[in-house]
Amino acid sequence: MNVFVKVFRFYYEGFRSMTLGKTLWIIILIKLFIMFAILKIFFFPNFLSSKANNDKEKSEYIVNEMEKRAVKP
Repeated sequence: MNVFVKVFRFYYEGFRSMTLGKTLWIIILIKLFIMFAILKIFFFPNFLSSKANNDKEKSEYIVNEMEKRAVKP
């Protein structure tokens, strides 16, 4: 039998027989959705698109900012 099939069956049987584990996995998935979908929308706006219109302007903006902030010896 294929190794991948054995691994799949192992996890499938384990998750199928869970009772408390299913609830915990649902809570984990809800928290991940909140972290990556909802928080990104409200707290991490697309800052670069507000500073430039196309890719060339974005790259020039980044280079200029990096040159400004570079530590000169």
